[in-house]
Amino acid sequence: MVLDRSGKEVQESAGQAKFLGFLYRGIPGRILLHLIRARWVTKLMGAYMDSPLSRGRVKKALQSGMDMEGVEETVFGSYNALFTRKRKDGTFPFSEKAEDFCSPADSRMTVYPLKDGTAFPVKLAPYTASDLLGSEEEGAYFREGYAFVFRLCPEDYHRYAFFDGGKLLSTRYIKGEFHTVNPIALAKLPVFHRNCRNVSILETENFGRCAYVEVGAMMVGRIINHGQETFSRGEEKGYFAFGGSTVVVLVGKDVLTPCEDILRNSSQGIETYVRAGDRVAGR
Repeated sequence: MVLDRSGKEVQESAGQAKFLGFLYRGIPGRILLHLIRARWVTKLMGAYMDSPLSRGRVKKALQSGMDMEGVEETVFGSYNALFTRKRKDGTFPFSEKAEDFCSPADSRMTVYPLKDGTAFPVKLAPYTASDLLGSEEEGAYFREGYAFVFRLCPEDYHRYAFFDGGKLLSTRYIKGEFHTVNPIALAKLPVFHRNCRNVSILETENFGRCAYVEVGAMMVGRIINHGQETFSRGEEKGYFAFGGSTVVVLVGKDVLTPCEDILRNSSQGIETYVRAGDRVAGR
């Protein structure tokens, strides 16, 4: 379930959930899953979405309720041109208050307290902070802090911003993994994946050291970051090419207190719909 900030339920298309259920809950789906995760399939799908051949999907996407508020262009030569559409300057107002932590993207968000060894879900896969970052040392830094998970759906605006000013300390790309728990008992095979992700460690002006992680979706091989070494609050960091995607921000102990409605919803397994620039936590 997804609720907006007023507590009203946000309706979502059941198509994506139904497809994921097919992929993960039966042997035929898992066979297909292995196929579509192949690099050549991803590249082929990306090339198609970049080409004029995909223009037929544009009209259907617009009819499905894709967010077009403040978009610069209205004519798109491919589906990816629509998917990576850019808004005009000033349509993502971020709070100038130093204590406000704002959402970096339009998304369905949840927040999880980070306890030592406790996993939280990102795109159907369980992660600890160390798993997500690919580093035990870096993961330990965020122990007792929070993980803010921002899940983007295909109809969302797929550009994301810096939540504070600061400088880049390090960045790296982690290839996806595929995990099976019981490869012999095929009829009951638990399968999960950890997607490709880009990890940036930031030193921010108001929230100290933070991790900013873009997680690629299935059949998305492209996480496009602009590569700034220094940045300001609300500045665009990058965007995702075709597919649903997720941004995860990790903060340290005693840095932020999440907003009450988001904490309450998250504790009940409910996502909260937020827009980029919305206040979701504070000092």
